Amino acid sequence: MAKVEIYTKATCGYCMMAKRVLARKGVAYEEYPVAADATKFDEMVRRSGGGRTVPQIFIDGTHIGGFDDMAALDRAGNLDPMLSA
Repeated sequence: MAKVEIYTKATCGYCMMAKRVLARKGVAYEEYPVAADATKFDEMVRRSGGGRTVPQIFIDGTHIGGFDDMAALDRAGNLDPMLSA
């Protein structure tokens, strides 16, 4: 199973939706809350190439973007293969 990392904020609806998709697929993930942790926020921005919105999602270290990007991958049938790698 792939390593999934997601940078989030507690009040973010898109973060909640992304976590629901991953839970529905039975995928474990590491969650990094960034609201009160400037170090994690800076790490997120650096790793994502400048992304300042949440969620920012990584699969096996590859940045896939936010919830909309993950949902598009899922609709295209490309998310499951990435998650099972």
